[in-house]
Amino acid sequence: MKASRIGPWIAVTLGALYFLVPLIGTFEFSLRMRRGTYSFDAYRIVLGDPNFQASFLYSVVLALATIVVGTLLVVPTAYWVQLRLPKLRPLVEFVTLLPLVIPAIVIVFGYLRLYNSQSILPLTDSSRGTDLLLTFGYVTLALPYLYRSVDTGLRAIDVRTLTEAAESLGASWSTILFKVIFPNIRSAILSGAFLTFAIVIGEFTFASLLNRPAFGPYLQLVGANRAYEPAALAIIAFVVTWACMGLIQVFGAARGPTQPK
Repeated sequence: MKASRIGPWIAVTLGALYFLVPLIGTFEFSLRMRRGTYSFDAYRIVLGDPNFQASFLYSVVLALATIVVGTLLVVPTAYWVQLRLPKLRPLVEFVTLLPLVIPAIVIVFGYLRLYNSQSILPLTDSSRGTDLLLTFGYVTLALPYLYRSVDTGLRAIDVRTLTEAAESLGASWSTILFKVIFPNIRSAILSGAFLTFAIVIGEFTFASLLNRPAFGPYLQLVGANRAYEPAALAIIAFVVTWACMGLIQVFGAARGPTQPK
């Protein structure tokens, strides 16, 4: 019994050290900007940089737009597949997995060929159009995570019974979707939303090749030209990502599916 308990603890300890030691080293290095003493000068410089503020705000806005568009696309699709078209589930799952198989650089070059100035829909001719294209690209990247979160939430509730009950009361499809289905899978939607937020904040390939002032290219630019500030940015990005993971746990545990009374 003792040997069987020690083994898992050793594995957990080694795994924790593997992740924590580089993180602690990066944090310690980020505090050494002032010679002979530890300070938060690198963090102060980074947080006070107008380019940091602008790029982070830009990525946050795009992340929120991606969450809205992705949710409005994925939830009705997953709901309809589970309710009416269960035989199409393997096909839909395969399609949503494609962004994990196809490299991001291939996807963005395809976008550039399809939506350049010579195409029927020249989105790259304007900043607004490019922002729209970038949002759609982020929705594509987030599909594997957002769809599976929503699909898991839908499987946890009785979709058919809820739909039939709402229809018997005269509810329209939009009412069923927004007032019955959405509240019952709120935790699943939030889980997918926070994962999407974390993906968008750190994404580099799409934003760089579309020449947009996002947080990912800013991280690369600072990392190529400075010493201590990149370490501070890495810690900030880590805190943002793990804050999203923590919020997933909080919202996931705070409320389960709503049961009809």
